[in-house]
Amino acid sequence: MARVRFPEGFRWGTATASYQIEGAWQEDGKGLSIWDTFAHTEGRIKKGHTGDVACDSYHRYAEDVALMRAMNLNSYRFSISWPRILPDGGKPVNAAGLDYYSRLVDALLAAGIRPFPTLYHWDLPQAIQDAGGWPERDTAGRFADYAEVVVRALSDRVSSWMIFNEPSIFTIMGHLVGIHAPGIRDADAYLRATHTVNLAQGEAFRAMRAVGSDLSIGTAFNMSPAEPAGDSEADLAAAERWHALVNLWFLEPALRGRYPGAFVDGPPLERMGVRDGDLERVRAPLDFLGINLYTRTVVEHWDDEPNGLAARAVGPLGGNEGPRTAGRSGRGPSTTCSRASRATTTGRSSRSPRTAAPTATAPGRTASSATRAGSTSTAATWPRWRRPSRTARTSADTTRGRCSTTSSGARASSSASGWSGSTSRARTAR
Repeated sequence: MARVRFPEGFRWGTATASYQIEGAWQEDGKGLSIWDTFAHTEGRIKKGHTGDVACDSYHRYAEDVALMRAMNLNSYRFSISWPRILPDGGKPVNAAGLDYYSRLVDALLAAGIRPFPTLYHWDLPQAIQDAGGWPERDTAGRFADYAEVVVRALSDRVSSWMIFNEPSIFTIMGHLVGIHAPGIRDADAYLRATHTVNLAQGEAFRAMRAVGSDLSIGTAFNMSPAEPAGDSEADLAAAERWHALVNLWFLEPALRGRYPGAFVDGPPLERMGVRDGDLERVRAPLDFLGINLYTRTVVEHWDDEPNGLAARAVGPLGGNEGPRTAGRSGRGPSTTCSRASRATTTGRSSRSPRTAAPTATAPGRTASSATRAGSTSTAATWPRWRRPSRTARTSADTTRGRCSTTSSGARASSSASGWSGSTSRARTAR
């Protein structure tokens, strides 16, 4: 068997989320998050499990760093808990919370591991939720203020940043399907939340860039190749709309200042709460994109869908069974990576983007890989009948502007109001 050589600068890393690993849910001045509240609500989480202790990384981070060093990892993507920094969602700053992340960054650097923080991995301060949460547009400004506080504190040692982790998931699952925090099932709340998140992404990007002009800033998006269930033009168009909603809804606003054509009659801007000037405010010329791939989605046209999408997912998600439209007829939407690449090409910033090194996934963990925003090169794609299995973890050379992906864990199908999505990945613990 031929030896595989990874490109220069390839990073082997792992990734975590603050609520899933830190514990210390009421220590050192931390405020409540929506996941604290959600997990403590009877009937929300199987067996009543919570993240109160989790992996206890708040107290055992030095052991975690030592484990990463022993595995020869050289990159660690972790998320920062907003309520640990700003317990009530806004100032005053909790110095003990900032000190924790400062110690973690120092320990990583001492071990030769790149710190790669994500500012938001779903743990909104409960105080902000009580004031309206993501459907309330003021949350965008609050998030930008939080981003500035964190970046000012750590950017002397940290140069690579993620703004959000999987905005499609925390908006759909938290505000439409209702199986993630804060547990809302309301299509209008979901639509408003998506716009607020896009505003927050743009505002946070500008706040971070004002702190450090040389920072490398991106967001991690979950994406799912959308394939038509059949050969009809209706199914093909439905798959394109699904792709626009799931894969591009938070990408095109940032890079092009517009919402994609996910709805039959166009984006429902009034229901979303879009105001004059907002489509400029949502712009964020990201330096790179993180792309998390889990499964494909097979989509069919559905006349009775109540929100104007006229599409629904039909199972199963992922796997090798079911239609292979492009293999049969040569039709069907192009792959997710290639279409994301086209979006980034059009939306490239005038500033020369930094290249984020691709990231592989350590066993038992998930990590996002990065592709440079603004690349003009051809994306790495596979014919539908030759796609790597979803258990494979692959990465492409981002210096050539190719899509770089990871895949880990199955997701179960859920639905509400005719829209369906997938639940969060299985957690891991020591």
